[in-house]
Amino acid sequence: MRIERSAGVIVFLQPKTRTPAASFPDDPKRRYLLLDYGRYWDYPKGHVEAGEDDLTAALRELKEEAGIADVDPIDGFREEMTYFFRDKKKGLIKKTVVFFLAAAQSDEITVSHEHEAGEFVPYDDALERLTYPYAKKLLKAAQEFLTNRR
Repeated sequence: MRIERSAGVIVFLQPKTRTPAASFPDDPKRRYLLLDYGRYWDYPKGHVEAGEDDLTAALRELKEEAGIADVDPIDGFREEMTYFFRDKKKGLIKKTVVFFLAAAQSDEITVSHEHEAGEFVPYDDALERLTYPYAKKLLKAAQEFLTNRR
């Protein structure tokens, strides 16, 4: 069995504040970045390269996939998930993905060739648009973390 590790970031935009250190009340204007992978919507993520730590990989993938480099990572949020899948060429793969949370400073997105589209959408719309249960679970965790943060 092959083992892979990836890292991603759940990016949000909250127009009322540009300071991630401030509390984030439950604001209906908070929007989350989702990318259209063609068959499903998900977060920016990708393989951790040799010599990279998880956060560095997540931020690199964000820049590569969405053209976003100006974000403020939020301390205290780190969610990890592991799943198995079968690749036609590589066989059974055990994949672990770690996700971080970051505040964007702008809603400008430049999607890579890997994606059909990308946009910042309100929480309820993002929850509906996300395809996989794990992605919905991550969004709920991020929303709860930001809502309860003091």
